[in-house]
Amino acid sequence: MDVVVRGPNGEFDVLDTPEGVNDSAGFESWRQKVWGSRAVRSLGARFLPLLDGGWMEVATEDLPRLLDEILLLRARLDRIAAATGVHPDAIGRRLDNIEAAAERARLIGAHVLIW
Repeated sequence: MDVVVRGPNGEFDVLDTPEGVNDSAGFESWRQKVWGSRAVRSLGARFLPLLDGGWMEVATEDLPRLLDEILLLRARLDRIAAATGVHPDAIGRRLDNIEAAAERARLIGAHVLIW
């Protein structure tokens, strides 16, 4: 997961991840198992299910909605964990990482990209 700035021609510059910051959104298998799961989709998640089969890029103006989605999923961790077989603390840590990237991006007018 990266914080990126889009250039005028659509190219992006990946910004350095601060030292000591975990930039993991989960294992590759989590794209389908967790973020693309029926449990996550049924909650109305819009951004993280995009990882099931592709990249997720969230533009600066959509970061508040991503942060709301993280809050929604965090409030339902037990339900997601039960449905996916992944420990709620593991999911919560990845949500923390995504939230931290979104906050960094929001402060500087950048995007979040998980590829």
